[in-house]
Amino acid sequence: MQTLIGKKIGMTRVYDDDGVQVPVTVVQVGPCVVVQRKSAQPDGYEAVQLGFAEQKESRLAKPQQGHFKKAGAKPQKVLREVRVGADEAAKAGDVLTASVFDGVKFVDVLGHTKGRGFQGVVRRYRFAGGRASHGGGWNRKPGSIGNREWPARVFKNKKLPGHMGSVDVTTQNLRVVKVLADDHALLLEGAVPGPMGGIVLVRKAIKKA
Repeated sequence: MQTLIGKKIGMTRVYDDDGVQVPVTVVQVGPCVVVQRKSAQPDGYEAVQLGFAEQKESRLAKPQQGHFKKAGAKPQKVLREVRVGADEAAKAGDVLTASVFDGVKFVDVLGHTKGRGFQGVVRRYRFAGGRASHGGGWNRKPGSIGNREWPARVFKNKKLPGHMGSVDVTTQNLRVVKVLADDHALLLEGAVPGPMGGIVLVRKAIKKA
């Protein structure tokens, strides 16, 4: 299984063997504890529940404490469920580290973007806006959005002001520059969605081997 819960640490740059500068995002991946193993017979599907980042037992409700004790694992802050194949050998109590990405060249990262609040079309959709001189008068407005008698309404999916950000995003095919197994970290070429310290899910790329 090559999927782990991680935390975005920040961005930096490294140099490859040819001396070319590569911008990378440092992502802490694991160690992740397998809290529960689900199988087709009792549960109807194959999956594992992963835990990330230990926390105090006193901060959990009694049912949650029992859930971790059953797996023989310490309480975890973050839980995520990952689908796996029936031949997956992971079982409750196993600990997965960054070494599972050894030999993996590309990964997909699932994160939650920063919330930007209510924004206009210039920032939300990069509209150019109107002219700034000679009687423009509509510098940052969206402009005309429909006709009169027909259709007498605004079409769906029209680009208008509204809530921006705070959505789940998957960034695909990020190149793995380096695996730091001892530090439980990956160096990924390019940007990763979300703020520094944000929780992400890193998996082996689906579309790119």
